[in-house]
Formats: sequence, C-alpha cells, structure tokens
Amino acid sequence: MLDVWLYSLVSVVVVSLISIVGILTFLLSPERLRSLLLYLVSFSVGGLFGDAFIHLIPEAVEKVEFGFNVSICILFGLISSFIMEKFLQWRHCHIPTSTEHPHPFAYMNLFGDALHNFIDGLLIAGSYLASLPVGIATTFAVIFHEIPQEIGDFGVLVYGGFSRSKALLFNFLSAITAIIGALVFLTLSPYLMEYTVYLLPFAAGEFIYIAGSDLVPELHKETNPSKSTLQLIVLIFGLAILFLLIFLE
Repeated sequence: MLDVWLYSLVSVVVVSLISIVGILTFLLSPERLRSLLLYLVSFSVGGLFGDAFIHLIPEAVEKVEFGFNVSICILFGLISSFIMEKFLQWRHCHIPTSTEHPHPFAYMNLFGDALHNFIDGLLIAGSYLASLPVGIATTFAVIFHEIPQEIGDFGVLVYGGFSRSKALLFNFLSAITAIIGALVFLTLSPYLMEYTVYLLPFAAGEFIYIAGSDLVPELHKETNPSKSTLQLIVLIFGLAILFLLIFLE
C-alpha cells in the first residue's frame, strides 16, 4: 500500500507541474505554438483512447463478473463529462475585459479546471490501486491531454483579463487539486476498496469523451493532406506507447 501512495503522489505532482507549460507562450511564436499543439492533440487522442481500450476497460472486465456494470460505468463517465462541460461553459459579461476586471468565464474556467484535476487525482490513485501498469498508463494518458489543455487554459485566462504571471499562478493553483484528489481517494480507499474497480470504466468513459468530443474535432479542422497524415502517425504513436505499457505486467 505504501508503494501505491508513493506512485500516486509522485504522479499527481508531475501532472500538477504540467500547468506551468503555459510558459511556452512566452518562448514560442503563436504560429509555432499552434503547429506544436496540433500534434500534441493528436498524441493526446492516441494516449486517451489507448488507456481506455487497452488498459482500463480490460482491467475492469477482468475484475468484475457482471460486464453490464462496466458498460454502465463507462456511460456514466461519458455523461458526467458532458454535464461538467455543459454547465461550466463560458459566461458573458458586458464590462470590457481588463486585468482589473477579468471576465467571469475566466473564473468559471478555473473552477472547471480545478474540478477536472481533482477527478484526475482520484482516477490516478484508483488506477494504481488496480495495478502498477494501469496506474502508469492512466498517468501517461492524463499527462498527454493535460499539456494541450493547460496551454489552452492559460490562453483562456489571459484572454479573460489575467496578466500572464497571474494566469500561470492561478493555473498552477487549480492544478494542485489533483494532489488533493489523490490524497482523498487514498485516505478513503480502505472503505472504498470493493468499489475501486468501478472507477476504472468511469475513467475510460471520461477519456473516451475527452478524446472523441473535444480533441478529435480539433484534428478535423486541419485539412492539409501531409499534416493530416502526420497527425495520424502521431496518434498511432500515442496508442503504441500505451500498448507497450502492457509489458510492464
């Protein structure tokens, strides 16, 4: 159990540090950053689908006798992701954006990101309780989609009126809720042990939703044949990395 605590906490700390990736916006031109994000999103899609279909769902099916329960948990993960996204959308404000008056959607984005990271912490800790390979795979999948997401969140905060330094700070503060989520789950795990397995298909549903609903449509915006082909190669590379993690068992 001590190993689970160690792996989980190291993983969520690494995931939290991803939030400072917004510093890339200081170093790269907008065109270069946009080009980089295109392939990071492709890699993320492969990682998320790979974790869901190669690790989380098979692990859950292996441990739960009644497969219907796994399907229900996957659907619950999909629907809960839809609800979270639906109710944490941007809100309009008629006062001009400024550093003295950040728009409400910036705060809503922070709240939504904090909640999302808290759930990521729960999922990572729950995955390590299932097995080491599943925990590592889930950590990779979270990192893959956190990098483009955190750059996007940073952009939302700056657009909403935060200065770049404040955007970095608040983005980091919202990211450390992943650590809180992991601590909460690990503390309560002795009382939730028999239900832990249901967290795996729930995480799979969330990852499938994020990849299919949020990220794949972004990839379809690129119509250049050579860039689209490279997208596919990078996506398959993301899948391959998650597949290779099987051999850690």
